[in-house]
Amino acid sequence: MVCRSIIIPGKPLGKQRPRVLKTGIAYTPKETVHYETFVKMLYLEKYAGEKPFEGPVSMLISAFYQIPKSASKRRREAMARHHIPPTTKPDLDNIAKIIMDALAGVAYEDDKQITSCSINKLYSDEPKVIVNVIGEVDPA
Repeated sequence: MVCRSIIIPGKPLGKQRPRVLKTGIAYTPKETVHYETFVKMLYLEKYAGEKPFEGPVSMLISAFYQIPKSASKRRREAMARHHIPPTTKPDLDNIAKIIMDALAGVAYEDDKQITSCSINKLYSDEPKVIVNVIGEVDPA
């Protein structure tokens, strides 16, 4: 088993729904496209020359949200110790979807290979998303 990790700096973002114009043409919102491109670039920068995983893949995703400045000192300390998790948007499934779609074709051939995924939402002084992709590497 091999684990490949990336850290995506900044506020966690979820996959947005496609928008449909009055003409019936559907498009992906720019923010989603930019974030997926950013995630893909971070992965390729760190794992240049590595082949995508070909077999089953597991993912561990930890989304860290900024601790609100409006929280009391006691509440901020509890958030920093991960005793109070964020219950804000984006939803877990949308966080997973944007990352899975971004890494398809670079970390693994297709996101259908993902057989397990664990996602956590936590507070931190520094907003970011940590992604671990675990899979088998062909020795050839």
